[in-house]
Amino acid sequence: MKAFMAAFLVWTLISANGGGGEAWPTHTACRDGSLEVLYQSCDPLQDFGFSVDQCSKQLKSNLNVRFGIILREDIKELFLDVALFTKGSSILNYSYPVCEEDLPKFTFCGRRKGEQIYYAGPVNNPGFEIPPGEYQVLLELYNEKHSTVACANATVICS
Repeated sequence: MKAFMAAFLVWTLISANGGGGEAWPTHTACRDGSLEVLYQSCDPLQDFGFSVDQCSKQLKSNLNVRFGIILREDIKELFLDVALFTKGSSILNYSYPVCEEDLPKFTFCGRRKGEQIYYAGPVNNPGFEIPPGEYQVLLELYNEKHSTVACANATVICS
């Protein structure tokens, strides 16, 4: 079953429009001479905006990002899952509780369906250098009911 799920995830990442309909446009989150980060919403009903202020293959521990979306779901709790692949092989799976009912980490925690989230500020992450290569990243934000809040297929190209 695990192998099937990994294969399905890779297929979703490389599929131009997994649902058979029109795909959302590919956006640039950041670009400099040696790093480019592109993303496309994999939610068939909604696109969103995301950008990174410092585009460097030396990833800083406090990275400034901007993210905007209109909610289709309430977010009493919000979770982020990240899956990182290269050459079709999984190299990292990471889950992070963004908003917990008793521990809201951001001002947008607790927002309701129809409200807008706009966040501009730092996100804590381990600082490290991105090795040269091309990586596929699947990001999914979902609420306590496991309803998708946002989903993206991203490509990271580092030279």
